[in-house]
Amino acid sequence: MVIKSKLYFAFLLLTLVMVIGVGGFMYVSEETFIDALYMTVITMSTVGFGTLHKLNQNEKLFTIFLIFLSITTYAYSVKALTEYFANGSFFKILKRKKVQQKIDKLRNHTVVCGYGRNGKQAVAKLIQFNQPCVVIEKRMDEIAELEKDNILFIDGDATNDEDLAKLGLDKAKSLITALPSDADNLFVVLSARQFNKDFTIISRASNESSYGKLKFAGATNVIMPDKLGGAHMASLVVTPDLVEFVDRLTIAGDVEANLEEISVDELPSEYMLKTILDLDLRKKTGCNVIGFKTKDNEYIINPDSETKLEKNTHLIVLGNKEQILKLREIF
Repeated sequence: MVIKSKLYFAFLLLTLVMVIGVGGFMYVSEETFIDALYMTVITMSTVGFGTLHKLNQNEKLFTIFLIFLSITTYAYSVKALTEYFANGSFFKILKRKKVQQKIDKLRNHTVVCGYGRNGKQAVAKLIQFNQPCVVIEKRMDEIAELEKDNILFIDGDATNDEDLAKLGLDKAKSLITALPSDADNLFVVLSARQFNKDFTIISRASNESSYGKLKFAGATNVIMPDKLGGAHMASLVVTPDLVEFVDRLTIAGDVEANLEEISVDELPSEYMLKTILDLDLRKKTGCNVIGFKTKDNEYIINPDSETKLEKNTHLIVLGNKEQILKLREIF
């Protein structure tokens, strides 16, 4: 900001010298505005063009004064401009504009606030599923890592509304806020919901007391990593075989996957309003339907074969790697 202020000041000085030159020649030589402007420009630029008439003593003294004033102003301007380029400000601005253009083109993307441990895991999973995302982070170490990993991001504060506005929240599909502070996450949820009333907001929370506040503020889901970790460790003691089996199930990658989500809207039109039995996934692919999400966002585990395939519903399918690949080929 200091260097930018110097550039503005340099421009102001050049303008002031121009005004002094025009006003001075109009007063000393009794020139018209156009003639005074001409004399000022050729004097400041030192191009060597001839004067409009032979200068008297007062005019010569004023011209000398204007030349020295111009040289001093030029020297300051060149110094400010050199600092601007040497500091990399110019290239940073160009880079930011290029990044902003990319963000402006995003549609149905996910915004990730914070690139700490949870933020990194979220971004890695989104990239694994080829989901467009953009990160907002202000810590220099994390920014360096984002640049190294070639991840789309902006250098900003997620709790600042002006920075949030740059992320295209009105066109986003979802937002994940994984900031270390529950208070900051709460602020982000409140602000983000103002930009988009309908998209999904997932928030991290550290304290149990923050859960209700984040839900009330507009978070769709609230995740408590510490609580999940503790529950998982306890489950390994109580039901170790079951937990290990579930852990082996994966939804990651183009090849290695055991679970798949199918949107009924994306199925061929002839299956609309038909039943799971009519879809006959077991015979066609070897996969089994283990879950069904209704249009009211309710989940049915192991749905009945007569369950109707309606608009805005989803199927959760289980299979081995080969069966999942076959499922993807057909549907």
